[in-house]
Amino acid sequence: MDKPRGPSSHEVAAWVRDMLGMPCGHGGTLDPDVSGVLLVMIGRSARLAPVILSHEKEYIALLRLHGDATEEQIRETAREFVGKNYQRPPLKSAVARALRIRTMYEIDVLGIDGRDVLLRVRCEAGTYIRSLCRHIGFAIGTGGQMVELRRIRSGGYDESMCCSLHALRDAVEQAKNGNSKELSSYIRTPESVLEGIPTVTIRDTAVDALCHGASLAGVGVTATDSFKKDSEVAVMTAQGELVCIGTATVPSDTIVPGETGIVIRPKMVIMQAGTYPKGWVTKPPAPRPKKKASPTSRTEEREVKVEKKNVSPNIQKSLHPGPKKRPGNSKEYLNNSKNGRRRDLVDKPAKGKGSGKKGQSKYGGSKSIQRKKGTR
Repeated sequence: MDKPRGPSSHEVAAWVRDMLGMPCGHGGTLDPDVSGVLLVMIGRSARLAPVILSHEKEYIALLRLHGDATEEQIRETAREFVGKNYQRPPLKSAVARALRIRTMYEIDVLGIDGRDVLLRVRCEAGTYIRSLCRHIGFAIGTGGQMVELRRIRSGGYDESMCCSLHALRDAVEQAKNGNSKELSSYIRTPESVLEGIPTVTIRDTAVDALCHGASLAGVGVTATDSFKKDSEVAVMTAQGELVCIGTATVPSDTIVPGETGIVIRPKMVIMQAGTYPKGWVTKPPAPRPKKKASPTSRTEEREVKVEKKNVSPNIQKSLHPGPKKRPGNSKEYLNNSKNGRRRDLVDKPAKGKGSGKKGQSKYGGSKSIQRKKGTR
């Protein structure tokens, strides 16, 4: 898409989603005031976002200096910034303002008009051109700021391959009427974003297993590019279709097509499962050995519980006796109960001094002899 100035990248992706009726995502955020190339990923291609975000970018920026400077001074200062640069994202940014290092591959001064300087910058992904313009202004000695910015290339896509939102809307309406030629010209294949990624070609019988998340063994490999261990690798079919993006477990020079051993573990599966016929066999699970029933097995316990349920209500009451009912006369209950006999509760004498005999409690029982402390 050729993103216009005004809307954000998320809004543009949402409009494309509403036009096509499919889930969409964008690769590489552009500020609302920035225009240019914006890749919109449709459907399962949204899984390629990490690959697209790592592409190098190219911009046209307008730098406005805060003071006068000679043309020679401007060009010489711009050349000094080619290479690695320390950058801190601006205050208005979508990421944390942590110090980072970004590489500038090319910086060309396209024109100078007074204090306005037109720059073309080819840089690493994640570079903030606003910060670069401010640093160039500091290095010149006058100070400066970015006034306008346009992205003209993202990876292998340049502005000549983009379409506007109005053109996409017209193409969608034509496709509804049966003419989808123009809409098809705007849609690219997932294989077109594999810029600089080594590839591995596999057999057709191994494709469906990878679509289900299986790792790739050397038996399914037919050809490989040169790559190192732990590098990202694109797994392709013999017809040049992208199956998945994976991580190499071994370097390419140790892979022998047709031999066993895991060589790539898939990380982003792009192809839909079932596109190619199934070339792998699923073995039925092995039968589990039956456990010998113990004498007190659960089945016997269940039978006992069932028998208890079938017992008559009268017998059930005897199996679960309830609490004894307390008689209405509490004195009779205390005399007959175990607690009452232990305490020797007979008729209580009247309260008062001298009501009990010496050596006896006032309730009729003998006094308990308490030992003095420290004696045995």
